[in-house]
Parts: sequence; C-alpha cells; structure tokens
Amino acid sequence: MAIVLHSSPLLWTRLAALAFSCVAFSVTVHGAQLGHGTGDWCIFCWAFSFAGTLLVILVELFGLQTKAPVSWKNFPITFACYAALLCLSASIIFPLYFLKGLSSSSSVRDYRIVVTVFSCLATIAYISEVSISKARPGEVAGYMATGPGLLKVCETFVACVIFVFVSDPVLYDSHDALKYCMAVYCICFILSAAIILLCIGECTGCLPFPFPRFLSAYAMLAVVLYLSATIIWPIFNFDPKHGGNKNRPYTCSSQPGLCLWDKRMAVAVLTGVNFILYLADLIYSTRLVFVNA
Repeated sequence: MAIVLHSSPLLWTRLAALAFSCVAFSVTVHGAQLGHGTGDWCIFCWAFSFAGTLLVILVELFGLQTKAPVSWKNFPITFACYAALLCLSASIIFPLYFLKGLSSSSSVRDYRIVVTVFSCLATIAYISEVSISKARPGEVAGYMATGPGLLKVCETFVACVIFVFVSDPVLYDSHDALKYCMAVYCICFILSAAIILLCIGECTGCLPFPFPRFLSAYAMLAVVLYLSATIIWPIFNFDPKHGGNKNRPYTCSSQPGLCLWDKRMAVAVLTGVNFILYLADLIYSTRLVFVNA
C-alpha cells in the first residue's frame, strides 16, 4: 500500500491540531487531578478530536479516500468544524470549573494552566483547518464545505449545548410554552442532523424532491420556529407576570458552575444565537449554487 505524503498548509494544520489535542488530554490525565464530572466531558472533547484527526490523516496518507464509506468532500471539514466547537467548549468549561477560584500555587494548578493553553491552541488549529478547507467562491465543493453546511454543524452543536442546559435539571416542564420551545429545539436539531448525515453519506440524490429546494424551505421554517422560541423562552422564564425572575439570585454567586437562573439565561442566549445562525443559513441557501457529485 503506497503512502501518499503531500506537504501542504492543511496537513501541517492537522498535525498541529493532532499534537495540541493530544497534549491537552494527556496532561489532564497525568496531573490535572479532576474530581468533577465536567472534566470527563473536556477529556472526551480532546480525545475525540485527536482520534478523528488521526483517522483523517491516516486515510489521506494511505490514499484510501475512495474506499471510505463516506463522502470525503464532506467528512473531513465536517469533523474539523465539530472538533473546533468541541475544543472551544472545553477551553471555556475547563478554566471555569477547574481554574476559577484556585488561588494556591501548586503543580496541579500549573498542569491545569498548561491544559487550558493547549486546548485553546487546538481550537485555533481546528478553526484554521476549517478556514483552509472551506469552499471558495466559484469553487466546486461538497455541501458541507459551503457556508450553509458549516452553519448546519454550528446549529446542531448549539442545540446539543441547549439540551445539556435544559435537561439537568429539567427546565421546560413548568409551562406548555416552554415545552413548545423544547419541541422547536428537537425538530430543528433532528432535521439539521439528518441533512448532515445525508451529505456525508452522499444520499441527497435519493430524496424524492430537489435537495436545494428542501434546504431553502427548511431554513425558512427553522427561522420562524426559532424566532418564536427566542421570544417565548425569556418571557416564561424571566417575566414576573408568568412566574419568572428577571433578577439573578444572590446565591448564584456562591455556587460552583452555573445555577438554575444562569442555565435559563444561557438557553435564552443560545436560542438567540441559533436564530441568527438559521437566519444566515436562509440567506446563504437562497443564493447558493453547489455541485453535488
């Protein structure tokens, strides 16, 4: 089996991301001494990113792209975008839970600082990979390398973060309007994830209707649904007339991590973020022309 090695900025960026993510989870396991379940999520982010990047490098190194059971025009950049978001979340969560309030100078603190630095470097490396791999104007590329494709990745990731906040503890069972918001998050997440899987599996041609029209119609539906959720969620969580509390409780300052009010506010902000992402998706989708081989 011949080894194909083409030195390029993309290859060096992937090698950098591989090294940074490896250092991040290795140092964490070696000396960061994490006693909180959140640390397991951070380790997963770095280890998953490392494993996926290693897989991409090996496939391209041995020239196995044509034998892969996925579309190689769409898979590497999709994974890189998810890896960038995962490492970004770990770069925010890790210092928030494991460096905040840790004033004593010790080897554990030094290890955690190193982990944070390399997590940020891995995030930059993956963002650089996405920037290098994304489609340029007039270039023939897979859907996931275009603006709407990358937006789909961001939309699903933000929805997953929303699910984490609303599920522990459950924040949407106090009113039917909040259950409607949860339904919006689920419907849009499922459809966006289905689009990503169809593109990676090169199954878009199997649909009984034109894929571009479906994308435009879905983007319009998602914008309307998220606009309603962006309005409804804050009203039924922070408006005193509907049993909400617009002021942050004093007890939240003394609690580790995020209190219930913080989580409700985070969901409200992320709902607005996803609304903006879907709006940009709609604008892109209405004028995008791409070739699906």
